[in-house]
Amino acid sequence: MRFLHSADWHLGRVYHGVSLLDDQAHVLQQFVRIAADTRPDAILLAGDIYDRSVPPAEAVRLLDLVLSELVLDLKIPVVMIAGNHDGPDRLAFGAGLLQRAGLTVRGPVEPDATPLVLRDAHGEVAVYALPYAEPALVRSACGDDSIADHHAALAAQTAAVRAARVPGQRAVVVAHAFVQGGTESESERPLSVGGSGAVGAEVFDGFDYVALGHLHRPQAVGGAGPEAWRSAPIQYSGSLLKYSFAEADHAKSVSLIEVDGEGHCRVERIPLVPRRDLRILEGELATLIAAAATDAAREDYVLARLADQGALLDAMGKLRSAYPNALAIERPALTGDGPGRAPADHRRTRLQDLFASFHQETTGLALEPAAQAALDRIVDRLEQEARSA
Repeated sequence: MRFLHSADWHLGRVYHGVSLLDDQAHVLQQFVRIAADTRPDAILLAGDIYDRSVPPAEAVRLLDLVLSELVLDLKIPVVMIAGNHDGPDRLAFGAGLLQRAGLTVRGPVEPDATPLVLRDAHGEVAVYALPYAEPALVRSACGDDSIADHHAALAAQTAAVRAARVPGQRAVVVAHAFVQGGTESESERPLSVGGSGAVGAEVFDGFDYVALGHLHRPQAVGGAGPEAWRSAPIQYSGSLLKYSFAEADHAKSVSLIEVDGEGHCRVERIPLVPRRDLRILEGELATLIAAAATDAAREDYVLARLADQGALLDAMGKLRSAYPNALAIERPALTGDGPGRAPADHRRTRLQDLFASFHQETTGLALEPAAQAALDRIVDRLEQEARSA
């Protein structure tokens, strides 16, 4: 049985003030063509479908168009779960009706584990969809007051799957989590403030394939050796596009998985080609502008790390005359902690670290552990309110 695994579409993402919706539509056309060419038995979408819980109307229309092509035109079943960026109730609107057409959506966490059951020549494969949920929501849904963190929450969900699993039936899980051993990038929103939010890979023991979302780099969890990822049962497909310059070296793809009759899997990554790449250029401004004349990819989204030491007049305007979609400029020689240098980019610093630094500077005292814990709780609450705003 074959599956097409993707995640972290983040439809509606705005980066450096630029809407990426046209770029997302471009690469999703490729995704639909890949589905038409490979004809998988099902498509697994592992969360963060939208970039925020209340997505813009254009993002909703794009998702509707893509899912209609996959489910109605190509007749491929789709299993889709909510991630930490999604509004689970909004994503799952009409789920009962949609399931009749071939679209299985899981938004809010549910105490039972009802799978989508597919069949091939070797028997049945059950696909269990486990949407992202805060530990408090899982604690309430499961009626278990001992669930205190993300690991315990996901362990409770997978325990329900094991209890419902039919002996001898192959099982595939779709989930959205930060599994220990995975490699993060800066464009992923933390799942927890004041804690790691990570879960151990052992919660997925015994499942034939685990289709994960949340981490933006395509990667296997627990594989060893240069080619071991091809048969590792726990996989992140990675994001649809590069969503920060920290991902400039990523190779974005969609994963095609084949699960044999014994439950062994084989993974192939099919590249996705963006409408515009996300690149980092380094050197002096005049050198970069001169090189643009022979750069066939001048339309790419660009971050320029300038080596110039002195003052520059209208550096961004000059850069955009050569690279019209330049998004940002960094000047490493003028930033850092040295005397006379500007502070590092505050956008890459956690809110609680900014506050602690401000407190240290204004009072001369470091935050005490109790105050730090209280600050973590406040920021955690603000993050949760922002997700549902």
